[in-house]
Amino acid sequence: MARIRKVTVSTDAHGHTAGWAATETEAARAAPPDHGAAAFFDVDNTMMQGASIYWFARGLAARKYFTTGDLARFAWQQLRFRLLATEHAGDMSHAKEAALAFVEGWRVEDVERLTEEIFDELMAPRIWAGTRALAQLHLDAGQRVWLVSAAPVEIGRVIAARLGLTGAIGTVAEIHDGAYTGRLVGDLMHGPAKADAVCQLAAVEQLDLARCVAYSDSSNDLPMLCTVGRAVAINPDNNLRRASRMRGWEVRDFRTGRKAARIAVPSTVAAGLLAGAVTAGLAVRRRKQGR
Repeated sequence: MARIRKVTVSTDAHGHTAGWAATETEAARAAPPDHGAAAFFDVDNTMMQGASIYWFARGLAARKYFTTGDLARFAWQQLRFRLLATEHAGDMSHAKEAALAFVEGWRVEDVERLTEEIFDELMAPRIWAGTRALAQLHLDAGQRVWLVSAAPVEIGRVIAARLGLTGAIGTVAEIHDGAYTGRLVGDLMHGPAKADAVCQLAAVEQLDLARCVAYSDSSNDLPMLCTVGRAVAINPDNNLRRASRMRGWEVRDFRTGRKAARIAVPSTVAAGLLAGAVTAGLAVRRRKQGR
């Protein structure tokens, strides 16, 4: 029988918070369970072509949550910010504010319902078959497989459920009476926060990190990749490819030639643009509804 787990939130001594939610698909398998090992997969460009927030935004736009004009205007504002800003604490503060604006006032059940619909329509066809096969190898070996994403943990949980994986680690948004308050619990699940979250989950699940594997496309995930016993670069960016070469890590690239170049730009730049557009567009929509 499938085993159901509820969302767990845990904060370490440094204030880093991880949320994880398991799916209802953790059933008995042919192989005996290997409770000491697990695999951790980044989502954007690793498990899925492009960024989950990009496809989520596309799905929301198709449902008229904001207009094409709103999308273009706020996308330009987001692009200008990305071109002019430098990476410092203020930038992370801006990103955090954007995440807060995105979830504020939404009911959790509505986000999960929309994610399920949009996954089936737009995300499922863009799952990398090669990465999904790697995840299945871990499942067949009786190991747990977790997605690790900066997206809200509820979105990650839906994607994991659709793929038949164990669960997801993601950004935790505060919830009150079934709705998002607009405040985050801890930090965005990005960079070192992913490594902290994996370590916290490993402690709770009694995993041996030396026997775990992590997969990612981005050098931003080097802290997570260095936390486990084996790291694999999937469709890596240039910095991660160089780091993998230096460390002797395995590299898997499911893109080919010109196709790889076409995929790389929209999936990274457009994801940032659409995240900003979603945030601002939904804010406009709420203001219009409140009139």
